[in-house]
Amino acid sequence: MMVVEGSVAVITGGASGAGLGQARVFGRAGARIAIADVRDEPRRTAAAALREEGIDVWDVALDVTDRAGFAWVADAVEDHFGAPVTLLFNTAGVNGFGSVETMTASDFDWLLGVNLGGVVNGMTTFVPRMIEAGQGGHIATVASVGGFEGGRMTAPYSAAKSAVIRLMESYAQALPEYGIGVTVLCPANIRSGIAESVRLRPGTVSEDSGVMAGEGFLDALREVHDHGMEPEDLALHLKRAMEEGALYCIPYPEVREDLERGFGRILDAIPDVDELAPAAAAERVEALARFRESARAGARPAPAT
Repeated sequence: MMVVEGSVAVITGGASGAGLGQARVFGRAGARIAIADVRDEPRRTAAAALREEGIDVWDVALDVTDRAGFAWVADAVEDHFGAPVTLLFNTAGVNGFGSVETMTASDFDWLLGVNLGGVVNGMTTFVPRMIEAGQGGHIATVASVGGFEGGRMTAPYSAAKSAVIRLMESYAQALPEYGIGVTVLCPANIRSGIAESVRLRPGTVSEDSGVMAGEGFLDALREVHDHGMEPEDLALHLKRAMEEGALYCIPYPEVREDLERGFGRILDAIPDVDELAPAAAAERVEALARFRESARAGARPAPAT
């Protein structure tokens, strides 16, 4: 069972939006909160507001693409609170819109680096520490409903979020034996400042970019997010999912029909019978079953001596 009161929680991107909503909800429930965010002033402002509520919070600078920085933050948080981290929220994310055929390598580097690389850095930094601490815990990672289907204007973002979903599904097969739960949060739009992501991109958006950065477009995007779910409501949905041990948290009923159509198209592409080699499917299933059993045996921890 997930324990919140007294736990040490690290929230990447915790200075605003979904991350700040998580800080408020889990902080009010008794967790000790470390806000890790690349933005100095928003991070300090958020920490001050949380302290006014009586939440035990500490803020620390972190660029989630900096693997060495992640390790430093992990040490610093443990030193500050005097306890290991048992709640990890991989929440930091950025978005950039542009038709896929115009997106450049630098666009992909930025969007994949933050949205996927940042999660990889968080997991590879904290999972071994959580296992070694032996206190269990829970990891929640923010993906997106956009990770279930590609989009012409969101290709790098959708690719990263799809990978994050599959990554967390993989961890969910391994970590429960250590008492660590896994939840992947897949929101649609959130009332947040993600429309300003382009301003956080290293350097400037130049001709070597297909990301749309005109003020007219950004104004329209801000309007979309102004009508998004409140971050604290989203965090409450997440908390409930974590308490229930749910892998997926998708608290947007309006996306059901789109997801059903998308998964339906995938299932429709699978024939009932392989007409070219009818018996081959059974042979493949048997071979795969043997492989899976071998893999499970190899993944089991060695017995204590």
